[in-house]
Amino acid sequence: MARRWRTDHALLRTPDVSSPVPVEIAATYARRRRGLLGRDGIEGAMLLTPCNSVHTFRMRFPIDVAYLDRELRVLHLHTVPPGRLTRPRLRARHVLESEAGAMTEWGLRVGVCVWIEQ
Repeated sequence: MARRWRTDHALLRTPDVSSPVPVEIAATYARRRRGLLGRDGIEGAMLLTPCNSVHTFRMRFPIDVAYLDRELRVLHLHTVPPGRLTRPRLRARHVLESEAGAMTEWGLRVGVCVWIEQ
């Protein structure tokens, strides 16, 4: 059964980091559409759900993007500079965004499962 996400603040945990990372959950159309636009940065990350691609038009900073499947396993990970559109990832159900370089610090890589404490 699919989990029903709600727009809220939560904690992201990864296997390689002992302290949780703050995460904003964007589960409504309006919140996903706004995303990180108009910000100069983000403390932690933002989870867009449901989502399988993103854009960085009108963004002020490059972001790390992790595509996650239904079980929150990382399918693909890359850094996207401002002014770009990513192609959809067919198996992705969620997208995790953070400032460029943050996901490397958290030990995220393809195949790693993360979990969200809401």
